[in-house]
Amino acid sequence: MASDHQNIKSINQLKAFYKINTIEAGSDEAGRGCLAGPVVAAAVILPADFENDILNDSKKLSEKQRNKLRIIIENEALTWAVGVVDHELIDQINILNASILAMHHAIDNLEIVPEHLIIDGNRFKPYKKIPYQCIVKGDSKYLSIAAASVLAKTHRDELMQRLDKDFPVYYWKRNKGYPTKQHREAIKEFGISPFHRKSYKLIDNQLTLNFD
Repeated sequence: MASDHQNIKSINQLKAFYKINTIEAGSDEAGRGCLAGPVVAAAVILPADFENDILNDSKKLSEKQRNKLRIIIENEALTWAVGVVDHELIDQINILNASILAMHHAIDNLEIVPEHLIIDGNRFKPYKKIPYQCIVKGDSKYLSIAAASVLAKTHRDELMQRLDKDFPVYYWKRNKGYPTKQHREAIKEFGISPFHRKSYKLIDNQLTLNFD
């Protein structure tokens, strides 16, 4: 008799499902550690026969691989969606709550209502009455979470590249809002943009920044 947990693995050793015979959505987010821009989450429901020998945690993939996988996932998923929480709300409710809210928004936008959720990480808040399981490093263990990590990352990168056109001094096209040395030096030299997270430590000496 099959167990409740699906042990079938794809070519790249990621598991297909946590719970078998269930419409299961995986969810993950991107942008928690950034100094600027939104946090973006994705939710994905994959078909039972989905296989891909490249798909993995988006952090383990090259930009070229992520962009290639985004097209495959968006074309082959039963349904997928993204959710966005902007920098202002991040400052108001903190990044953990904002990340969970972005996941809720993504799940809201799915065209199929999932029966079970698997969430990357160890923190989540109940979404309606759908049962869920938090999985630490789930994006390197389950296909649907890995797919969500790719969509969250690529959609967020795309947003930051658009913002870079208006604020090129911060090099967001390159760093996507993450706290690189170049990004921090630009903040020190030019001050903050309207899209920086004021609740974050933006430079080493926070007292020298003027938020007015």
